[in-house]
Amino acid sequence: MIGVLIVEDSAVVRELLRHTLESDPGLRVVGTACNGVEALRMVERVAPDVITMDIHMPGIGGFDVTRRIMETRPTPIVIVSGTPNVAERVMAFRAVEAGALAVLPTPVGVGHPEYEENAAELIRTVKLMSEVKVVRRWRARGAAGGAALCPPAREAREAREAVKFPVEMVAIGASTGGPMALQSIVSGLPPDFRAPILVVQHIATGFADGFAGWLGQSSSLPVQLGTHNTPILPGNIYIAPDGHHMQAGPGGRLVLSREAPENGLRPSVGCLFRSVAKVYGRRSAGVLLSGMGKDGAPELKLMKDHGAVTIAQDRESSVIHGMPGEAIRLGGTTWVLPPEKIATALATLVSAERREMSTDGTA
Repeated sequence: MIGVLIVEDSAVVRELLRHTLESDPGLRVVGTACNGVEALRMVERVAPDVITMDIHMPGIGGFDVTRRIMETRPTPIVIVSGTPNVAERVMAFRAVEAGALAVLPTPVGVGHPEYEENAAELIRTVKLMSEVKVVRRWRARGAAGGAALCPPAREAREAREAVKFPVEMVAIGASTGGPMALQSIVSGLPPDFRAPILVVQHIATGFADGFAGWLGQSSSLPVQLGTHNTPILPGNIYIAPDGHHMQAGPGGRLVLSREAPENGLRPSVGCLFRSVAKVYGRRSAGVLLSGMGKDGAPELKLMKDHGAVTIAQDRESSVIHGMPGEAIRLGGTTWVLPPEKIATALATLVSAERREMSTDGTA
């Protein structure tokens, strides 16, 4: 049995969450808390396997409670919160920054047509997150692990040597654990980074704009939701919006579609990577970050086969190493790196491109 602590200030929502979670025989609610102070006491008293956490509560809010729990008794935390405005959705990702693993909207009521889908997503996420070994991985930068890791002293040189053609596009795919990895990457890119970056982050419906707003707070580059048929501008970061595949189209324009989900996912990392391989080929770089499953792994290999530089997040820094691990298994990676070194590699690739173009007199 997986023991769940529910932290939620609304009595109605607490009972809804209890009813939903205990409908699964593998889950048991071991306690509830209506505010932050009570939550901190309950964590010590009941030692839950996983916590569902509201954001806005009287007194100590969900962000501060999450931070304190991760500093004192690290426990997997799933943010479950309403989404009334962008500011609150941004706040949900501040809790991710503090150590929470996933963000979900508060489920709709039992009689609602979407309740069964909401309930299944909540149960699936709580079960998955309960298995994550929580560590303070984002408080200590520079950890390295894995035999395939590119040593720090060689990163810049190998990145420069990899630039046989100008890198005109960067594509990044991520799922569970991806937000913090992405934050580390974008915060490490210089303001004059010239290549555009297209990002597919698996995220609960309704939170894409909050995610883009939160990520933009850490980036010197503009971060925005992708819009269909708009020009893809250098030095801009585009996030796939809710419920749409995002692709790089011909003529340097962004393509959004509501075509069928791939492996149950829309947006799909694989869909993005295929389009970049087709349009940009060896003039691109692909990055696959933390996440469960295999989305994007075969397509990262496809990008590499088309001559692109491809990077997978290393196991030690990944919350879940499914997606990058599968790409490594398939032989689809040029390098395996932690996020801060991915930023260094990308910055070097693009700056190396600029130096190379200047040398031959074409720029």
